[in-house]
This record gives sequence, structure tokens and C-alpha cells, in this order.
Amino acid sequence: MPRVDSNFKDKVYEVVAQIPQDKLTTYGAVAAMAGAPWAAWEVGQIAHTGPDNLPWQRVVRKDGGLARGYPGGLDGHQKALETEGFQVGDDYTVNIDRYLWTR
Repeated sequence: MPRVDSNFKDKVYEVVAQIPQDKLTTYGAVAAMAGAPWAAWEVGQIAHTGPDNLPWQRVVRKDGGLARGYPGGLDGHQKALETEGFQVGDDYTVNIDRYLWTR
């Protein structure tokens, strides 16, 4: 598998900063928009230490599942999304087809 370039983290930050308030995207989509479509896992790792002012809550798994590693776990991720008006199911998933954003 190819390695990500040294600017990948900055590219991820740029993509996440652009996610509209009424949309969600996936770790894989962020990776692809940042130039490394194979790097969804790396996006998740970047999210753990990324700037707090970016809308990380708007990034979910490709199946619409919420992130266990989000501050506060699944409940914390659910609360953050519901605060923005997203509907989250009892199984901690969102309808990714309804909310998906790609640029």
C-alpha cells in the first residue's frame, strides 16, 4: 500500500474544514479528497489529535456508523450530531446516503 505524503494531515484538515453544516462525510471520502483514497484509517488517527475547531463530528464510517474513538465515545458523537440536527438511530448510525457530502 502506498504511503501518504508529508502534507496529508494538512490536506485532511482542509477537507474537514469544508464539510457543510448540514452534511456528513466518511473517513474514506476524506482520504480520497485529500489525495490518498486508501488512507481511511489514517484519517481516523488524524481525527484523534486534530484541531478541536474542525467539525470532526461530521465524519463517520462508510456504513454511517459513529466513531467509538470520538470524545465521549458513541454517545458523545451522537450528541454532537444531534445538536447539529442530524438524526441518529438507536444503533448509533446515520443515513449516510441522506447526508453524504463530497466535493
